[in-house]
Amino acid sequence: MSALGANRTVLVVEDDRALRTFYRSALMIAGYSVVTAEDGIEALQTFEGYQPAAVVLDLGLPRMSGHDVTAELLANEKLRHIPIVIVTGGDVSEVDQKKFACVLRKPVTAESLIAAIQNCLAVSSEN
Repeated sequence: MSALGANRTVLVVEDDRALRTFYRSALMIAGYSVVTAEDGIEALQTFEGYQPAAVVLDLGLPRMSGHDVTAELLANEKLRHIPIVIVTGGDVSEVDQKKFACVLRKPVTAESLIAAIQNCLAVSSEN
């Protein structure tokens, strides 16, 4: 892998435990540190301690949707630069893709998830 900076932590926000575990395992095997959250509120609380290099975000979350999490991140000057990879089982034609680094449709393979994160981090390190 190319040098992507010191921060190689990815926040995975997914309410489905099996998918959260799958994404976490795939990213860890690829050499990333992974922090997980099972809903939008827990995800936003994660940002109180540190800033991950990228976020993998499900849109259909309990307590606070992925759309609302995105709005909060984009409204925050310190967080808006963090690339967001959307992973959704919903209709991607209704997703404003300009807000996200990548939009993946479920089911997602480990390879496509890792490629999306690698691309996000490569682009963000160029900026």
